[in-house]
Amino acid sequence: MFIRIDMELDEILRLAMKKGASDVHLKAGIVPVIRLHSRLRPLDKDLTPLSASHIEEMAYTIMSASQKKHFKEHNDLDMGYGIAGLGRFRINVLLQRGTVRMVIRNIPHEIPSLEDLQLPTSLASVAEFERGLVLVTGATGSGKSSTLAALINEINKTKNKHILMIEDPIEYLVRDRKSLITQRELGTDTLSYSGALRAALRQDPDVILIGEMRDKETIEIALLAAETGHLVFSTLHTIDSMETINRILAAFEPHQQPQIRLQLASVLRAIVSQRLARTIDKKAFVPAVEILIANQRIREMIADATKTGDIKRAIEESGTSYGMQTFDQSLIQLVRKKKVSYNEALKLSSSPEDFAIRFAGVSAPSEENWSSEEYKSQRWEAFSNLEVENVSVSDGDADSSHQGKASKPHKLSIRDKFKKS
Repeated sequence: MFIRIDMELDEILRLAMKKGASDVHLKAGIVPVIRLHSRLRPLDKDLTPLSASHIEEMAYTIMSASQKKHFKEHNDLDMGYGIAGLGRFRINVLLQRGTVRMVIRNIPHEIPSLEDLQLPTSLASVAEFERGLVLVTGATGSGKSSTLAALINEINKTKNKHILMIEDPIEYLVRDRKSLITQRELGTDTLSYSGALRAALRQDPDVILIGEMRDKETIEIALLAAETGHLVFSTLHTIDSMETINRILAAFEPHQQPQIRLQLASVLRAIVSQRLARTIDKKAFVPAVEILIANQRIREMIADATKTGDIKRAIEESGTSYGMQTFDQSLIQLVRKKKVSYNEALKLSSSPEDFAIRFAGVSAPSEENWSSEEYKSQRWEAFSNLEVENVSVSDGDADSSHQGKASKPHKLSIRDKFKKS
């Protein structure tokens, strides 16, 4: 039995937060849908399905005049929204088949610490940098915003700095602690990242956060800001360090790229790339993190196009000394700490074969032995003898249903799997 005809947005969000939802979807013709422990489910089956006109009314009620204009022109809008006593939300308003739809992400009141986010302790050193460029990368929903907020808040708690943040939209509200905070929102306080960043150079900042480096002009000004003594943080939707470097270079014409290589090699301090791995109990996610710290060897590899492809190996070989790690090294740690299943880690690894080899304990060779017959033999022996779970149910999927009982998981070597296939 339906219990309400029309719930207002604040009521929907209060109920969703009470249930512990991370996201809320409002779509015409169905009841509100929430994401809880990574699964989509109805907010309440007894609610009345939302009408298109009701969703449109809720969206327009919370928009400013400039936001309404932007939405009418682009059919898409990112905005922030806060409810006193409840929290802040990042809202995306979009058109779907000619009707308004809303996707809402909960932003916690308290800025999480690096420890809260279960990030490597070595990342704390990134907040100690005085100048240069730090990039946090990953797919949408990989936790980039939370990691940036944690790094900025670490500086805010410990240093006397002017931190200028340019965001679209503002997510975490950062209060002045030891630092002076300026937060500007695209569409409300400024019209573009590039314009706000250009103005920022005249606003006496020590630290600049750019929500995203979306275009060539923003990248150029970010590099300039880092060159002129500022500490610059930003994000890119790239999966790892190599793709990040290539994406920055690809924003420029071929004749400009040699100079940009030198500039990037000079100012880059770190690239932190994230992927979220589902925990063994399927109730949460933990970050798998690749960390690149720009030491002298890394700088030389960025500057020399013939050596850039060797960066991953450099991270793996010298990581312990500098706090660096590859994705595969991060995933291996998560599996050995029993936070993530082997199959989940294998699925998320950059190279499943290399992950299997590393997990089996075959270390990376020196550069001159990388292609040696001995190493190739070790790789195949480790890969083919590695035991993996062979289960009849998909890897721990709690929602999977089967007639009868699932067979008991057993171990099967990859060599045997090849024989069976």
